[in-house]
Parts: sequence; C-alpha cells; structure tokens
Amino acid sequence: MTLEGTNTYIYGADPCVVIDPGVEDAGHLGRVRAAAAARGGIGTVLVTHSHGDHISGADRLGAPVVQPGDGEVHGGLTARATPGHAADHVVFLAADGVCFSGDLVLGLGSTIVPPGGNALAAFMDSLALLQAEDLALICPGHGPWITDPAAKLAEYVEHRQMRERRLVDSLDAGERSRAALLAAVWDDVPPELLPMAAMAMEAHLEKLEGEGRLPADLRP
Repeated sequence: MTLEGTNTYIYGADPCVVIDPGVEDAGHLGRVRAAAAARGGIGTVLVTHSHGDHISGADRLGAPVVQPGDGEVHGGLTARATPGHAADHVVFLAADGVCFSGDLVLGLGSTIVPPGGNALAAFMDSLALLQAEDLALICPGHGPWITDPAAKLAEYVEHRQMRERRLVDSLDAGERSRAALLAAVWDDVPPELLPMAAMAMEAHLEKLEGEGRLPADLRP
C-alpha cells in the first residue's frame, strides 16, 4: 500500500529540515543523516501526519520532531492543514511552488480516505485548497514526483466525483444494498482490493449523509 516505500525529503540548508523520515530502518536513517550533514545538519524533522510509515523513525534523527499547525512556517516551508487521508494531515508549501504532499496526493494511484469524521468531504476541500495554489511540482509521500500538479489534482477530483455520480445514480435507481452498490460502482476493482473499495464506499456514503442526500433505508 506504500508503493516503493515512503519518500523522505531533505529541504534547505544550514540547517536543513527533514520531511517524513519514514520507518525505523537503520540503513535508511543513516543515509538521511549523511545527506543532512552535507547540508549543515538537521534543524527540524517535519511530519505530514502521524501514520507509522511516515514517522516511526523520526525520534532517531536527534532533532525536534514537529507536526505544524495550519499556517506555521518552519525552515522556509509553510504548513497547510489538509485533512482527509488522516485528520491531522498537513502539506508543506515552498515559495517556489513546490508542495510536499504527504499522502494527500500520491505519485501513482489514489490515496486512501477512510470513513469517519466526514473525511471525504474534508479531502475534497483539501484538494481544492491545493488547486488554488500556483504549484510547479508535487513531491508525494509515495511514488514519483508529479510535474503537472494541475492535471493530477484535476484527476484526483474527477475520480472521486465519478464514484459519487455512479453511487448516486444507483441510489436514485432504487438500489439499497451495500453489496450491490459496491458491485455496481466499483466494478473495475480487482477482487483482492474490494475491502479497500468497501471502505471508500462508506466514506462516500458518509459524505452523502452529511449533505442530506443519503436514503435512510440502506442495508448490508
């Protein structure tokens, strides 16, 4: 689920900041320390969110670990609150249009947005926030860099809107079985990924409920 692993970034110099140090792997953390030393050492370790694949190695780097609040600036990077994938998620924006997106936007595929706390509505708002920025490059938490941020963000928005349109169409046609809705709306998903699709569907249903558009008579 993490593609090739978690991307760790080193930004700035004298001192630098480390973004999402990743898992507690001695070899990886040694390479981070060496690269940071060449930039004048680590001033701060920044994390985009509290999932273990992003932060479990953070305390091993010998620098303060910070997950900033919205609008805080550290090492020349501005944090923006972008909940959805996780309630505590932030991205980091640089003045030159680079965005360190954590798991809000991935280099390949779509990110997980679990149900709970109307996370999908928050996720769509977070995408809109990035669309309003003049981004030149997105450096994601997993996968390759995104050199056309506008196209990727539009793709992410359309993907969720497509699922919502198909879900609403099925509901409007009278379908009330969750199993049948999953089969109809996520019919392109391989069987081994259906549990994740079911999670995504619950997030969509939660969003519709929050908007007053969910029928009351759904069943398993």
